Amino acid sequence: MAKLYFRHGTMDSAKTMNLLAVAHNYRQQGKRVALLKPRLDDRFGGRVIASRSGLKKEVDLLLEDDTTLDPAFFAELDCALVDEAQFLSTGVIEQLRAVTRTCNVPVICYGLRTDFRTRLFPGAQRLLELADSIEEIKVTCQFCNRKAIFNMRLIDGQPTADGEQIQLGANESYAPACHVCYVERLPGVIEGHAGG
Repeated sequence: MAKLYFRHGTMDSAKTMNLLAVAHNYRQQGKRVALLKPRLDDRFGGRVIASRSGLKKEVDLLLEDDTTLDPAFFAELDCALVDEAQFLSTGVIEQLRAVTRTCNVPVICYGLRTDFRTRLFPGAQRLLELADSIEEIKVTCQFCNRKAIFNMRLIDGQPTADGEQIQLGANESYAPACHVCYVERLPGVIEGHAGG
C-alpha cells in the first residue's frame, strides 16, 4: 500500500522548492505526478505553485475545505504532491489518506507544522496523526545559527503575536526562529498560551 507523507518545516525551509524538485524528478522518469494546493493560497497566482527561488509549476487541482476527491483523478498517477497542506481541512486530509489505500498512490504533503503562536494548524495536526512518514525540512534561525522550529510573524519588521491564524505572506511577514530567539523577541507568548 502507498504511503502518506508529511514533510514539514518553518517558513523559508525550501518546502516548495523541494516539492517542485520531486515533481521534476518524477516527470523526468516519465511518471505521472499531480500538484495540489489549497485554493486560498493565491500569493503567486491562483493556479500556480511557486518557490521564492523562482521555480514554479501550474497546479492540477485546487482544494477547498469541502472538496470531495474523485478517485478517478488519482487512478493513473504515480504520485500526488500537496503544497501548503497545513491550510487543508481535516476532511480533505482524511480523503488524501484514503487515496493511498484505495488508489495505491503515494501522497506527499508539504507544509508548516505550527502557526506564528506555536499552535498546530488543523491540517498539520491531522497529518501528524495519520501520516506514515513525518519528515522535518530543516533551516537555521534567522537570528542565530540554531535550528528554527517556530514561525515568527513580523509587522514592519517587528515580531508580533497579534492577528488571525492565517495571513499569507513571505519573508516580509515571517521569519524562521529557534526557541531561544522566539522567546527573547516575544516573551510570554509560549508560556502565556499554555492552556489554549
